[in-house]
Amino acid sequence: MLKTLQRIVEEVGAADSMSDALSVLVARVRAALEVNVCSVYLVMPGSERLMLMATEGLNRAAVGKVRLSFEEGLVGLVAQRAEPVNLDDAPLHPRYKYFSETGEQRYHAFLGVPIILQRRVLGVLVVQQRARRSFGESAVAMLSTLSVQVAAAIRQAELSGETQRLLRGELPTDLIIRGLGGSPGVAIGTARVVYAQADLEKVPDRSAEDTAEEMMAFERAVEAVREELVQIRERMVGVLPAEEHTLFDAYAMMLASDHLIGGTRQRIEAGAWAPAALRDTVRQYARSFEEMDDAYLRERAADIRDLGRRILSQLLAQERGETAYAENTVLIGDDVSATQLGEVPPECLIGVVSAKGSSSSHVAILARALGIPAVMGAENLPVGRLDGREVVVDGYLGRLFVQPSRQVRREFARLSREEHELAKDLSGLASKPAVTLDGVNMPIYVNSGLLVDVEPALKSGAEGVGLYRTEFPYMVRDRFPSEEEQIPTYRQMLQAFHPRPVTLRTLDIGGDKPLPYFPVHEDNPFLGWRGIRITLDHPELFLTQVRAMLRASDGLDNLRILFPMISSVGELDEAMALLTRARDELLEEGVIVGMPQRGVMIEVPSAVYMAEILARRVDYLSVGTNDLVQYLLAVDRNNTRVASLYNPLHPAVLLALLQARDGARRAGKPIYVCGEMAGDPAAAILLLGMGYEALSVSVAGLTRVKWVVRSFSQKHARELLEQSLELEDPLRVRELLDNALVEAGLGGLVRPGKH
Repeated sequence: MLKTLQRIVEEVGAADSMSDALSVLVARVRAALEVNVCSVYLVMPGSERLMLMATEGLNRAAVGKVRLSFEEGLVGLVAQRAEPVNLDDAPLHPRYKYFSETGEQRYHAFLGVPIILQRRVLGVLVVQQRARRSFGESAVAMLSTLSVQVAAAIRQAELSGETQRLLRGELPTDLIIRGLGGSPGVAIGTARVVYAQADLEKVPDRSAEDTAEEMMAFERAVEAVREELVQIRERMVGVLPAEEHTLFDAYAMMLASDHLIGGTRQRIEAGAWAPAALRDTVRQYARSFEEMDDAYLRERAADIRDLGRRILSQLLAQERGETAYAENTVLIGDDVSATQLGEVPPECLIGVVSAKGSSSSHVAILARALGIPAVMGAENLPVGRLDGREVVVDGYLGRLFVQPSRQVRREFARLSREEHELAKDLSGLASKPAVTLDGVNMPIYVNSGLLVDVEPALKSGAEGVGLYRTEFPYMVRDRFPSEEEQIPTYRQMLQAFHPRPVTLRTLDIGGDKPLPYFPVHEDNPFLGWRGIRITLDHPELFLTQVRAMLRASDGLDNLRILFPMISSVGELDEAMALLTRARDELLEEGVIVGMPQRGVMIEVPSAVYMAEILARRVDYLSVGTNDLVQYLLAVDRNNTRVASLYNPLHPAVLLALLQARDGARRAGKPIYVCGEMAGDPAAAILLLGMGYEALSVSVAGLTRVKWVVRSFSQKHARELLEQSLELEDPLRVRELLDNALVEAGLGGLVRPGKH
C-alpha cells in the first residue's frame, strides 16, 4: 500500500494544473481500491460550498455543475464534520441527497474523507461501490492517509495552475500567495528563482535566450555523462559480476533513447532552456515506467531520474558566464539560503520570498539586516512558474502578489513611498542619544554579519556592535578560514566603530547555519551539535578564531567576545579556559593583548535558570531571543507548519526574560538583548520596562527603536509591562503595545494595521 500511496502522491504533485492533478487522483484511487467510483469535491473559494471537480465512474458531464453546501448531502456531511463517513447503504442515510446529473443512484457503499490542510477543509475525496457493504479498515486507512498526503499536492497544483492561467491572461485578478512576514517593508520587482542545483524538480521554468546555445550545452552534458558512465563501468570490472554490468548498458541505452534525449531536444527547440526541458522530459519518461504493471520495469523510473540528475549536474557545471540580476530583483526559492542571498549584488536585491522558513530564520534575519522585505513559509509556492515575473512583496503581512494589477501596484508604490519618507524623517535621530522621556539612557547597538553594514550603521547612530555573527565569513568559503584570513575582517569592524564596543560572537554553526564543507546531518539539528558544542569538540577551530579576534583588537581595546549556546557551567569554563590559553600563547609569541570583556548568550532555557551563576563568571549577559523563544515554546522556527506558534510576546517568554534580568542583577552584571525581539518596536517597550541595559538591532531597525526609546518614559514602559503580564494571549499583548505606539504618535511603526 505504501508504494501505491507514494506513486499517487508523486503523480498528483507533478501535475501541471489542478485539473490534471484531480484527474490523476481519481483514476489512480479507483484502480488502487478496485471500486466503481472515485470522485473529488473541492471547497469553492470564500464559501462553505463544494463543487464536483473530477470523477471516475459518475457522469463526467456533472463535473463543474454539481454544487452543494456543507449542510447538503453526505459529501457536505464529511466536510462539515471534517471526519470520514463510511456507509454500507448510503441512500438510507437521512443526509443522503440525490443529484440526477451524476447518475449515482446505482451506488450503495459510500466512503468519504475530508482533505484538510493546516486546519482548513480543502475538499472531500469519495469512493463508491454498487454493492451494499461497509468499506474495511484498510480502505478507510488508505483513503484517509492519501487525503492527508495529497492535500499539499492539490494546493501546489492549484497555485501552479492559477499561476499559468494568470500569466496567459485568463485570470482577471491578482494571484496572492500567503506566508509569514519575515522582514518588514514592501517591494515591487522581478522574480529571480534560485534552486537546489542537484534537484530536477526545483528547476524553474525559463525561456531560452539562445536556443542553439542551449542545445549545444545539452549535447555537451549528455556526452559528459556518457563518458562518466564508461568510467564507472570500467571501475566496476573485477568488482561486480559480469551480469551486473548490464545495469550500465541499460543506462547507456536510455542515454541514447529518443524518449529522453529526443524529447529534451524537442522542448529546447520549442523555446525552453535546457534544464527545464530535461526536467519535463524526465518527469514524463519516468511516469510512463511507474504506470507499468511489471515491478522490475516500475523500478526503472528511479534509474531515469538518476540519469536526469547526472545530466543536470553536467549542464549546470558548464561555464555560462556571470549571472546577471535585474535592477529590482526579488529572490524566490523553495528554501533560500544565506549564500544564495549573498550572491545577489546588494544594489540589485529588493526582496526575498522563501517557501520554507519563518520570521526568525537566518535568511529573514539577513533580510532585516539588509533592510529589504521578506516573506517566509509561503508553502506551496509555485516556484518553478515565477521566474522573470513581476511581483509585489508585502513583508508586513507575508504576502506575494504575482503579476499585480495596476491598482495593487499603485497601492504598494504608495506604501513604499511612505516607508522611504519615514526612514528619511527618522534619519534625523541618528545623532541624538537614545534617552527616555524620564532620562534613562538605553544604548542601541547594531547586529551585523556583513562589512557592508558598517557605513549605514554608523550613519544611523549605532553606539557599537551588540552582535557580530562571525559565521558569515565561514559560509562564503569552501573551507575553514585561517587565522590570518580572519584577522582583517575583525580588524575592519573593530576599527570602524572604535572606541565604541564591538561584540564578536564565536562561531555559531549548525541548526539553520550549515557549512557546505562541514556537513552536519542530524534528525533534530536545533537540539544537536551546534554552536559552542561544535567548537569545544574542535578546539583547533575555537583557538584559531579567538586568536584572530585577539590579534585584531591589538591597540583598540573595544573587543567583546560572546559565547553562544551555553547550557552549562562546564561549557562556559571550557570556553573561558581556551580563551585564556589563546591569550597566553600570543603573549609567549610577543603579541601583547589584553583580555577582552567576555559574555554569555542566554538562548537556552537552562541558561535562564542559571543566569546568576553564569553572570558571576563573565562580564555581561546577552539574550538571544531567536533561539530562546523556539526552545521555550518547542517551536522549530523553520518549520512552516508551526511557525505561527513562534511568538516573542508569549507570556512564558516574558517571564523568562524577567528571570534572566533578575539573575544578572543579583550578580551585579549588565544584561542586553541582541535577538530580533529587540528590533520589534512593540517588544522594545517591554524590554525598556524590564530594565535591560541595552538593545542590539538590525541596521534597518536602529532609528525606529531609537524613536521608541525617545518617545516613552521607563515608568510608562513599566506600566505597560505590568499590564502585559496580566494578559494570557500574545495577540492581546501585541494589541496593547500597538495601541500604545499609536497613542505616542508612532503609528508609522504599526504599518500592518494600515493595509
